[in-house]
Amino acid sequence: MTYPVFASGDVLNASDMNGVGLWLVKSQTVGTGVGSVAVTDAFTADYDSYKVIYDGGVGSTFITIAMQLGASTASYNMSLPYVTYGAAAAAGTSVLNATSFALMGAGDTSYAGVDVDVLSPNLARFTRVQGAYIANNESGSYSGIHKVATAYTGFTLIISGGSVTGGTIRVYGYRK
Repeated sequence: MTYPVFASGDVLNASDMNGVGLWLVKSQTVGTGVGSVAVTDAFTADYDSYKVIYDGGVGSTFITIAMQLGASTASYNMSLPYVTYGAAAAAGTSVLNATSFALMGAGDTSYAGVDVDVLSPNLARFTRVQGAYIANNESGSYSGIHKVATAYTGFTLIISGGSVTGGTIRVYGYRK
């Protein structure tokens, strides 16, 4: 498929616009030295699945980033197989009935980031996540399920081990 290219002043045809797969739903700038960032009005009935990207910020030191849906603090389950760079074997970690999705992202004094797909957060059923964990000494792919059948409109990124400064959190809806 050839993707449409738009220029200033172009008339946008419905067929061109209907071919766009991701739509920016929310963009939020992160403050200075924060230990958590609440993102409200991110999930709506317009989309069933979302991509959340946090990029452009930095950590105060090595940090990890967790995600909590709404005010829910129970029934988060996830696994993260990962490889330490240069290691011969993989390792892994997991959580069962935790207070948040742990290890959704990481950072240090040169970066901080999250890249996660969130499936069905705005529907009254279990929410699932999948994404990339990239740290300065290891990386892997995680997946998880929040076993609470509740619809959420927002989430909080929780910083462990320090704080973050700057960058932007963008939430995109996958077109139905």
